[in-house]
Amino acid sequence: MREEKPVRRYTGARIHVGGGRARLLAGAAPEPGMVVGRFSVISPGTERRHLAGPDREAGYMTLGRADDAAGWVLAPVPHGAAFDPACPGAVTAPVGMAPGLVALARFQQMACLGLGRVPTDDLSDVVVVGSGPVALGCVLELSRRGATGIRVVTARRHAPIGRAPGVIRVPSKDAGRGRLVIDAAGAPASAATLTAPGGILGLLGTPADGDALDALQVHRAGCSVVGMHELAPGAEGAYQAAFTTACHWLTRHLDPALATLWCRTMPGDKAPELFALLDAPARPAEPVLLLDWRTA
Repeated sequence: MREEKPVRRYTGARIHVGGGRARLLAGAAPEPGMVVGRFSVISPGTERRHLAGPDREAGYMTLGRADDAAGWVLAPVPHGAAFDPACPGAVTAPVGMAPGLVALARFQQMACLGLGRVPTDDLSDVVVVGSGPVALGCVLELSRRGATGIRVVTARRHAPIGRAPGVIRVPSKDAGRGRLVIDAAGAPASAATLTAPGGILGLLGTPADGDALDALQVHRAGCSVVGMHELAPGAEGAYQAAFTTACHWLTRHLDPALATLWCRTMPGDKAPELFALLDAPARPAEPVLLLDWRTA
């Protein structure tokens, strides 16, 4: 019996990381049926984990489209790679959306899917931990669902997330406890201390391998812990539906000035310098970072 070759989903990754640094690679011509990667989205937490590990292709999400009249396709392939628009996990944005808004919708999509697993509709007492792109997407989705007075716990004094609708930015010592606490920073133990007895702790940010919660603390407080990973099992079509929901809401409700405040696009050939700053105080203030590969 002839063994079938696996279908190649992408080609031409533009960045390799490992040993604490990023290296730029030359692009490659797309294979038949693939679209060219024009922009890619940085996920600081993901990139930092990859930087600390062995050499590998770097990437989170890359945007491409068949032509200028089509909607952006956002695919989970390495930075700047050409890709099959039908690859697993790819979603399509409505025609006319700017790349930065598409990236924002991607982070809101995560929260839309995750909040669908949280067993409560009561959003009157919500705490979000973090101020990066995952936290920003979370507060946008909470706002879409009608939440106000969302306490965002962050050590960054001037974090741009403070401009999001319904947000009250607070340091951890002043946050109090919430009936619903969402960890969007990958710091579950800290978020657990902010969860009220009988409350719900949602894990939206990715914890580090080996991170643990105090089971006795959770047991005595009667708290519920909910995994909110976007790829947890869901209904057929839910992934694209959540992305479309976020795209439409942002297009209709978000002040365009806020998208400018929250998103920065940098030339792709500046990626090594950007990666070197991801864990530094001098990293860009904007939570959503994109790389532009059109001229790199």
